[in-house]
Amino acid sequence: MTLTHHELCFGCGSANLFGLQMELEPDGDDRVSGRFFLKQDHQGPPGHAHGGILASALDEAMAMVLWAEGILAPTRRLEVDLLAPAPVGVFLQLEAQIESRAGGKTWVRGSVRDEERVVAEGRALFVTQIVDTLKG
Repeated sequence: MTLTHHELCFGCGSANLFGLQMELEPDGDDRVSGRFFLKQDHQGPPGHAHGGILASALDEAMAMVLWAEGILAPTRRLEVDLLAPAPVGVFLQLEAQIESRAGGKTWVRGSVRDEERVVAEGRALFVTQIVDTLKG
């Protein structure tokens, strides 16, 4: 089952031609995995991904861990380490999993890798208690 927020979502929407069009699926408890194609439109330095694209991909994958549980929670904090250049024109693999939970706070970790190595890692804090004000 491919997870999506909605069809025009920048991260996971298949109808957003400028977006990442990520393909993410639940991968066991508290975990998702998948991929996206790094397009030329996503480059910063010539031939390589813009760091903001990798940060967006991580944010989306980490949010999808909660979405897979039926929880809509905005990102409160996002930390990203850009570890290696990611070449355009390849599929990048994503993984994200819940690290810990306390009250309405959930910490999630994620990684992005190309065929050879991890190119970025991230950690995010999601606050589920904010959801009530968003709905209401």
